Amino acid sequence: MTLPRFSFTLHATSGKARTGVIQMQRGEIRTPAFMPVGTAATVKAMKPEAVRQTGADIILGNTYHLMLRPGAERVARLGGLHKFMNWDRPILTDSGGYQVMSLSELRKLTEQGVEFRSHIDGSKHMISPERSMEIQRLLGSDIVMAFDECPRADRPRDDIAASMELSMRWARRSREGFDSGAEHAARAALFGIQQGALHEDLRRISADKLTDIGFDGYAVGGLAVGEGQEAMFGVLDYAPDMLPADRPRYLMGVGKPDDLVGAVERGIDMFDCVLPTRSGRNGQAFTWNGPLNLRNARFAEDTGPLDDRCTCPVCTTYSRAYIHHLVKSGEMLGAMLVTEHNLSFYQALMAGMRTAIAAGTFAEFAATFRRDYLGSSA
Repeated sequence: MTLPRFSFTLHATSGKARTGVIQMQRGEIRTPAFMPVGTAATVKAMKPEAVRQTGADIILGNTYHLMLRPGAERVARLGGLHKFMNWDRPILTDSGGYQVMSLSELRKLTEQGVEFRSHIDGSKHMISPERSMEIQRLLGSDIVMAFDECPRADRPRDDIAASMELSMRWARRSREGFDSGAEHAARAALFGIQQGALHEDLRRISADKLTDIGFDGYAVGGLAVGEGQEAMFGVLDYAPDMLPADRPRYLMGVGKPDDLVGAVERGIDMFDCVLPTRSGRNGQAFTWNGPLNLRNARFAEDTGPLDDRCTCPVCTTYSRAYIHHLVKSGEMLGAMLVTEHNLSFYQALMAGMRTAIAAGTFAEFAATFRRDYLGSSA
């Protein structure tokens, strides 16, 4: 039987929280889903098979970084991103839009797209909606993101509005560019990205324009760019409800464990963030009782696991004392072990939320999580 190109089935809700399954030809994605970030065709400090063992159904790759090194055309000649990195399940690639913002000193933005200089060697490149779709097609992405500009929330409102309108014009061009690659479009999905920063009326205009164009899923963009959790949750109180209820809703670049719980509480289905891997390389472990700084001397003779509620291979094998030693010594294995645990914790958190939503007890789950993780009932 041929699997569908893309389908999303909602199985249960609990308040605004939702659980379901995205079905694609390379496998299913259980939602709410957390996607480990594999920026340069690797989830840092992890083998692909170990990433899968944490429970991840899908990973994220970075269009900007992969186009610069090793190059999208080279990846295509080598059989595509899945074969190149030995990951046979779905891959979502971002469009390069976030780098458009973060590399603002190296860029020139026009209606056509963005001309920029490589941060690697200074060479000139242009990303347009059409080129972004071409790069993601060459990579062989399963979920392709429309090309957009991601402005900082503290820019003037008129700038935010103009940027949003530009992103919506680019969204339509992305749709057309994606559809022009018929063979890839027949097995991949395209997501649009809502913009508008912290302005509800702009978010509404963006959502309406995206819905009119039509996408397989919709992302809430323009958050997690310095506005803080309270402001982010303020937008999430209304922004997901503006998007089609029968399509996945993806919050880009988020976040801390308590961000994930709060966003699921507000109707978000998909997430990605570098935090669990970056923190792992810096000696910070996430646990059900809050984060641990493993550089702290109090762990030097602690024979317990990182988290006594975790069943990952790290927690069932290694002590806090040993991992503290590795981290303090700058040993590569320390980064590997903490990263593996962090990704396992994030997947366990998502699984716990899916179970609670299915049981209709998400509010209780969220309250217990906050009590244990944050030390509060807020």
